[in-house]
This record gives sequence, C-alpha cells and structure tokens, in this order.
Amino acid sequence: MPNIAVVFHSGYGHTQRMAQAVAEGADAELIAIDADGNLPAGGWDRLKAADAIIFGSPTYMGSVSWQFKKFADASSRQWYAQEWKDKVAAGFTNSAGMNGDKLNTLFTLFTLAMQHSMVWVSQGLMPSNTLGAKRDDVNYLVSYSGAVAASPSDGGTSDMAAGDLATAKLFGQRVAEVTGRLKGA
Repeated sequence: MPNIAVVFHSGYGHTQRMAQAVAEGADAELIAIDADGNLPAGGWDRLKAADAIIFGSPTYMGSVSWQFKKFADASSRQWYAQEWKDKVAAGFTNSAGMNGDKLNTLFTLFTLAMQHSMVWVSQGLMPSNTLGAKRDDVNYLVSYSGAVAASPSDGGTSDMAAGDLATAKLFGQRVAEVTGRLKGA
C-alpha cells in the first residue's frame, strides 16, 4: 500500500471536505495547512516519507490561497534537496463559481510539482457533458488536470454537490492506483 499524503488549505471548510473525500479514496493521510500558512508539527517529515503528495487549495482570486502559497514557497528547502523528486503528485481545488478560474489554481499546483521534479497524475475520468447530465454526476465540472468542485458561497459543507465529492474520492483512488503501479506494489 503506497504512503500518500494530502496537504491542503481550507478557508471555510469546503476544501477540507473535498480533501477528506480525496484522502478516503486514496487511503491517505491529511495534512492541513493552518490559517497562518504553516504545517503541523512533523508535517514536513510526513511529506518527505510519502510516496505521493496530493495538493489542495481553494481558488481565491483566480489562484491558490495565500496560506497555500506560503507553504509552496517554504518548500524551497525540499526543492533544493530534491526530496520530492519522482514522487507522484496531483491536485484539487474548490471555489464558489462553476468555473472561477479553477484551472489556474490547478496549473499553480502542477507548476509546484514540476519544479519539485514530481510525476503528475491527471483526473482520469470522462466528462459528464451530455444532455442527460445532472449536477450530481461524476466529473460534471469536466476537469482533466485534477479534481475540481464548486460550492455555493452562501452554503455550508453539507451543501456541496454529491457528484463533486464522488469525483474527489475517485480521484484519490486513481492517485493511489497509479502510485501503486509506479512503486511496483
């Protein structure tokens, strides 16, 4: 079984709920970036030990949250030592809008992974884009680069679309499967 970590920031709980779904699918450990942009004690060591790191951030103003950006900038020590080289990487995001420039956030997560010489895993799901598609279908928001979700700005975590959470869980499963294949497990 691969050792997978989900490192994420969540401002209002929606991205945390998505992170939980990803972690459930991947049988992964959650590592939350706090409101000040810091990892919990031992967080860096747990990321170093992981076979795969799944990055998660809400999309704020078209990119990652400043807390996630602080974490990414702080990872320059890991970059310099190439601690994450050849680890599997993937990413997910959530925002209130159906689009909300989520792709830019995924590109930011992708760029972080590429700078660390990691191996990126895509969503791997076909889109739900037919006339009969419903909002709670898997991959209704149609992302290929990573998992995305849209949560109403005036709603709580219980108002998140079931299809987005199912997509996140399937995404976690895919990352775990790819990581297992690459590790020869």
